[in-house]
Amino acid sequence: MSTRVVITGMGWVTPLGVTIDEVWSRLIRGENGFGPVSHFDASTFATNFAAQVRGFRLSDHLDHWQPHARAGLSTQFALAAAARAVRQSGLSQGKVDPGRVGLYMGSGEGSLDFANFVSTNLAAYDASTKTLSDASWARAGLAKMSAVAEIEQEPSATLAHVATEFGCEGPAYNCMTACAAGTQALGEAFELIRRGDADAMLAGGSHSMIHPLGMTGFIRLTAMSTRRDDPAHSSRPFDANRDGFAMGEGAGMLVIESLDHALARGATPLAEIAGFGSSADAFRITDIQPEGKGAQAAMLKACRQAGVNPREPGADGRPQVHYISAHGTGTQENDRIETIAVKGVFGPLASKVPFSSVKSSLGHLIQAAGAVEAITCVQAIRTGILPPTMNLSSPDPECDLDYVPNAARDVNAQGGVEVCLSNSFGFGGQNNTICIRRYRA
Repeated sequence: MSTRVVITGMGWVTPLGVTIDEVWSRLIRGENGFGPVSHFDASTFATNFAAQVRGFRLSDHLDHWQPHARAGLSTQFALAAAARAVRQSGLSQGKVDPGRVGLYMGSGEGSLDFANFVSTNLAAYDASTKTLSDASWARAGLAKMSAVAEIEQEPSATLAHVATEFGCEGPAYNCMTACAAGTQALGEAFELIRRGDADAMLAGGSHSMIHPLGMTGFIRLTAMSTRRDDPAHSSRPFDANRDGFAMGEGAGMLVIESLDHALARGATPLAEIAGFGSSADAFRITDIQPEGKGAQAAMLKACRQAGVNPREPGADGRPQVHYISAHGTGTQENDRIETIAVKGVFGPLASKVPFSSVKSSLGHLIQAAGAVEAITCVQAIRTGILPPTMNLSSPDPECDLDYVPNAARDVNAQGGVEVCLSNSFGFGGQNNTICIRRYRA
């Protein structure tokens, strides 16, 4: 008999807040977190706005925060989100074998020591010869740069901080599969529990790319919206006038565990993870496979493992999947091809499956996106309300599915939400989908 895996705790740090109820309320009201970048002077950038986490202090979330005071924002977001997830799950209160509690992160680079790094490079440059002096670079580096800051920018730093803080002595992994990482971390953690390598896992993602290098990179790729005059309406997934995504930052962390382990310690399951699918486009690093074959493969694998037939209605006449959390970045290519992929998976039922993107409110949280969006699926199941895709005012003829435009939808009268898919597709052709369903004993 296959091991059932349930979610017992959730936590997030987002541009709309940090508590589950606050963020959910703001999401279903269609609010957004976009505004001018304040992490650095972005006034000359083509995109000078983002969805930042404002007013964040780790000490507000963690009593034992001092050892993490010099950690980067990505790590501090993860610690705060994990603390909330662990607290809700009660994992720290029971008799738990720490060697059977693991950690799987999808975390990106930490906060870059950008100003000191750049000034060190400039100090080493000889304009007359147009060369760099290694000796001058070393002298400037020793004076300006910090060994701690260099270590903290490594993706593995987040894993180490979180494992140490919460006593996770079991399997420990970090993945950097770009925008698919948060979902991959959750899916791989699910598989570790199913095969008996751990009883419980802390899993999720954290990231902030709101720094000069991160913003510059996506601007040069022409992947980001340039609506400098109207940041609030910049993220427009599936809209005909979309011009790219808007950057966000934050973290999402979940406690997942085998059902037997959860019940034995008296935990309350919030939802069940029923399936996970992963694939690679194997196409081209800068483009998605035009027919969405990789995305279709990930969705089909997740459905198959969950015992869901996406092309057959359920006993109530509705599709067997009641909501899809779209990757929905707001780029021309992603939204069109994700629509093609959903049609390929659900066939004639595709138009009957509600399908929305919370990136229209939160921005794109990059490696944290999938974990945060998995939490929105759990909330949809618990409340029977679907979050909207905001700013969808000019329908794109090539994006013709039900994107829950501009207003949340209460579907309790139609039977609520029993089964969700959450899609995450990463730059370079990495695709991950997780299937979450209502927990029933």
